[in-house]
Amino acid sequence: MASLHTRILLAATTVLAAFFGITGLVLDSAYRHSAEAALQERLQGYAYALVAVMEPDAKGEVHITNALPIPRLFTPGSGLYGQVLRNDGRYAWVSPSAAGLAIPFPGGLRRGERRFQQLETPGGLRLYSFNLGVSWQEAAGPARSYTFSVAEVLDTLEADIRGFRRTLWGALGMVAVVLLAVQGLILRWGLRPLRQVAAELRDIEAGIKTRLEGRYPRELQALTDNLNALVHSEREHLRRFRHALDDLAHSLKTPLALLRSTVESPSSPEELRRVVEEQVARMSRIIEYQLQRGATSGPSVMAAPVEVRPLVEKVVQALDKVYADKDIAWEIEVPDALRFAGDEADLMEMLGNLLDNACKWCRGRVAVTAREVDRGLEIVVDDDGPGIAADAVQRLLQRGARGDDTVPGHGIGLAMVQDIAAAYGGECRIEAAPMGGARLALCLARH
Repeated sequence: MASLHTRILLAATTVLAAFFGITGLVLDSAYRHSAEAALQERLQGYAYALVAVMEPDAKGEVHITNALPIPRLFTPGSGLYGQVLRNDGRYAWVSPSAAGLAIPFPGGLRRGERRFQQLETPGGLRLYSFNLGVSWQEAAGPARSYTFSVAEVLDTLEADIRGFRRTLWGALGMVAVVLLAVQGLILRWGLRPLRQVAAELRDIEAGIKTRLEGRYPRELQALTDNLNALVHSEREHLRRFRHALDDLAHSLKTPLALLRSTVESPSSPEELRRVVEEQVARMSRIIEYQLQRGATSGPSVMAAPVEVRPLVEKVVQALDKVYADKDIAWEIEVPDALRFAGDEADLMEMLGNLLDNACKWCRGRVAVTAREVDRGLEIVVDDDGPGIAADAVQRLLQRGARGDDTVPGHGIGLAMVQDIAAAYGGECRIEAAPMGGARLALCLARH
């Protein structure tokens, strides 16, 4: 596919060619009509001048009584010819310039009648003529009525038109070339920011740059900002995966070393089984936690907003079945119009862990509240359980920490919520709930 510059330049060339073509045709036609009108007026003036210097005698013959100020009528081959023809068919006067030419001038024109027409001699000479009917007496018969004719060769007119056409099309062509050159320079200058974006993207692909750094016009600023956000988001995802894999490898070293030393030591089968079960459970928690960290999507410029209330209701329905024996009374205050600008799976994971924690510790009531705040989105989960001691708050947000070893779990749920929230520029806070238990407040920054 042709480049944007080439496509616009071709379109501009087509438009300019059509414009100048139509303009040239219109100007050519206008000039031709103007030249023909000027010729008509000139011939009419010659005819009137001829009438003014002639008078008929008693026999009906006309004679030039005054000097005729048209030298070309007396110069053979001048291209200007005149004739006075009586309406009875007899020649009254023929200009010396028409000697030897059989010009088919019309005759029999009535008094005051005018006629413009083209003529052609038997020799192929093309003429344009003006013919005027004249009589010195109002009711004169054919012998006393005359047709005054003046003709000029069309070669002069055609040569004049051809010269104008050459000048016109040459000038239009030159102007078109100049405009196209200027248009090309303007397009090159106007599309320069797009070429700069493409060059910087190639540098990012090659690892030379980490973001688009150029200054761009207002129309491209939103595009470059979104591209930078996309590049940053992808790098953050890659960084999280790499860190999760590094942490996973590091975290598995200790349980694997413990398993190896236990196998190599003279331990009883019961002791060996206990150690293996403990370390396998520990590795399972570590793997689940690290994989969840790596899979966190984080904010994305291309993510569609997610409705919060349907996800809350979905998690509540699932937990109602898991904790059916508690018959939990749910209090849900989530606006229908509330949206989360991020990945649906991330929000589902956070809601699942927060609500599951509340269900584990509550006595029978759990409240879920969500709203928009200045920073972004806030989701609060309250329960009526025993609550969390202030000195245990930070410990519970760490991986593997548990509030009560007698309650089933891996101790990674709240740590996952904290990590996912951090990926969205937010945090998870543990406070005292008004209903007596714990309050888990999830704050997610606006993107």
